[in-house]
Amino acid sequence: MATRKTPASVPQGAVTALLPVEIQPGNVRYAPGIRAGRWVFATGHKGTADFVSGMAPEVVDAEAPRHSVPKYKKEARQVFANFAKVLKAGGSDRAHVVRVDQYYTGGHVVDAYHEVRREFFRGHVPPSTSNLHQKFLLDGQAMEVQLMAVATDSGFAPTQHRPANLPVHATSGYSPVLTCGDHVFIAGQTSEALKTEEGPLDPAARMPAGHLWKGTPIKLEAGFAIERKLKPALAVVGNTLADVVKAQVYLRDMDDVPAFNEVWAEQFDGDIPATTIITTSNPGFICETGRIEINTISLKNGGRTKKKVIDAGVPTAFAGHPQAVRAGDLLFLSGLMAVDARGALAPEVRIDPRQPWFGTPAELQMNRILEQAEAICRKAGTSLANTVRAQQFHTDLSGFHPAWRAWQKHLPGHYLPFSAIEVPALAVPGAVVMLDLWVYVP
Repeated sequence: MATRKTPASVPQGAVTALLPVEIQPGNVRYAPGIRAGRWVFATGHKGTADFVSGMAPEVVDAEAPRHSVPKYKKEARQVFANFAKVLKAGGSDRAHVVRVDQYYTGGHVVDAYHEVRREFFRGHVPPSTSNLHQKFLLDGQAMEVQLMAVATDSGFAPTQHRPANLPVHATSGYSPVLTCGDHVFIAGQTSEALKTEEGPLDPAARMPAGHLWKGTPIKLEAGFAIERKLKPALAVVGNTLADVVKAQVYLRDMDDVPAFNEVWAEQFDGDIPATTIITTSNPGFICETGRIEINTISLKNGGRTKKKVIDAGVPTAFAGHPQAVRAGDLLFLSGLMAVDARGALAPEVRIDPRQPWFGTPAELQMNRILEQAEAICRKAGTSLANTVRAQQFHTDLSGFHPAWRAWQKHLPGHYLPFSAIEVPALAVPGAVVMLDLWVYVP
C-alpha cells in the first residue's frame, strides 16, 4: 500500500505522535505511539513491519508456514520489535514499562507470545491483562497489544511488587502490582483458583455442585476477584478500593452486567471509578469457565496526586458510573456509548428503518461519543486533541472506517493512537461501538 512519508514525531495538542503513518486507501492517520509529559503510550500493536501494509510477509509466510518458528512467535516478535521502536522514539525503554494489555483470538496463541514477552522484558514483566476476542483489523492477525511506560528522563521509575499471596503462573511471569510515582497498576484479576489443585475456578467463586440456586455465578466470581485478589493487591502498597481511578472489566456475557454492577456499587460504596465494561469471546479467560477479569489503576493513598471525579453532564451507559476521573496529568473516561439520559441508544443516532441508507450507525454513534468526550475533556481542563489511548470496541469491524470519519470531523489531520477490536456484543441494545478513552491533562 502507498503511504505518504511523515516525520518521526508530530506535535498535536499538548502531546506528540510518535512514528505516525497514513494508512491507505482510507487516509487513516495512526500514531503507533504517543509521548505525553512523562508518559509514553503504544496502542493497537500488530504483527506489521511498517504499520501500513498489513501483516508482515515474514510473519505469515504463507508459502512456507512451517519452515521456522511458529507463526504466533514470529507475530509476537514483530509486535515487540515495534514496541522497541516506539519506546526509543518516546525516550523510554523496556525497563520503564508500567502496564501491558494483550488480546488474542484464541488460547493457542498465548504460550508463544509469553515466550517472546519474557525475552523482551528480561525479568521486568509489568502488570498484565490477557483475554480472548473475536477479530482484529488485519487479515491473519492473532494478537493485539498495548503498553504504557514512563520516560527515562522523567525522574520516575517503576517498582515491581510480587506478593506471595498473589501467585502468578511462571509462564506469565508478570508482577501483580507496580508503582510509578503516585500511580499504582494492578494486573488483571480473575476468579482462577488461588491454589492450582483447587481449580480451575476457586471454590469460593463457583456455585456448589448440583445446586440451581445457591448464588449468582457472576456475583460469586466478581466478589471473589475483588475480595480475594484486587483488595490484597491494593493492600500491598497501602491502598484500598477508594484509591482506584480506572477499571477495565471484561465479561464474557453481557447479561451479567446488571448483577455485576450491583456488586461493583456495593464494593465501592457508591464511589465507583471510571469503568469500562468489555465483552470477550466465550471462553474469554485463562479459565474456560471464568466469567470476569478486572484490572485497575489507582493513586497512592496519602500521595500528592489526588483523584477528581469529572461531571460534565454527559449521560453514562450504567447507573452510578462516573463520566470520568482525573488522576493528576491523566484523565480516564468510563466506557462511552451513544446513549441518552436513560442509558438507552440516543434517538439522534438511530437509523430510521423506513430509510435505512441515510446514515451509518458507527459514524453517527462515534460522532455523538466524541461530542460527549470533548465536553468531558473541557470540564477536566484538557481537550480531545490530547488523547493518548483510544480503544474502540465494535460489534462489527466494518464500522471502523465510518467511526474513523467521525474522528476526522472532530480532529482533522490528527494522528490517533487507536486500537479496534471486534466483540460479540455491547451492553446497550443497538450500540455498535464503544470507546475507552485516556487523555493527557497538561
